[in-house]
Amino acid sequence: MVLYIWRHPKPRTAQGRCIGQTDIAVDKRKLKRLANKIERFVRLHQLPRVIWVSPLQRSLKVGQILAQRGFQYQVAPELAEINFGVWDGCLWEQITQQEIDDWCNDFAHFACDKGESLHQLFDRVEDWMSARVIENNGKRNNKPTLVVGHAGWITAAKMIADGQNVPTRASEWPRSVKYQERSRLDY
Repeated sequence: MVLYIWRHPKPRTAQGRCIGQTDIAVDKRKLKRLANKIERFVRLHQLPRVIWVSPLQRSLKVGQILAQRGFQYQVAPELAEINFGVWDGCLWEQITQQEIDDWCNDFAHFACDKGESLHQLFDRVEDWMSARVIENNGKRNNKPTLVVGHAGWITAAKMIADGQNVPTRASEWPRSVKYQERSRLDY
């Protein structure tokens, strides 16, 4: 399966915050700019006008704009960013050094209170991608799957597609994709 995934536009109030599943707004112009990029790419490559989005508005609203232009959009909770639990939405400086150390010391399995571990994120990402493969199996025109996603989700998907394991140390986590950047994955 070929997966084209765009990272959502930059949210308004993310600076200095731990943002996972916190649902924060994005400037409408940036949402439209990404929708324009996706629409041009789809037209240029003659791809189906179907896109998957997460329920978080920084992804969802791009799908809604594209729907006004004749796309179908599918909302999948599995596409949401990692859940940082009680940290979600907090300023990084509000999270204690001990909590950060605990996370770094058990990078793959640590989950803050009410949160999700990196290992759980990888399982969720792999389950979603595997379900798309099963869905597409046997179809005559196996077309690429299009997604508007989140940095952590995209990074996990790239690592899975490349056959990499869940990182056990924070230093093994790659640099995030840029806002509105497109990635191609072969899974």
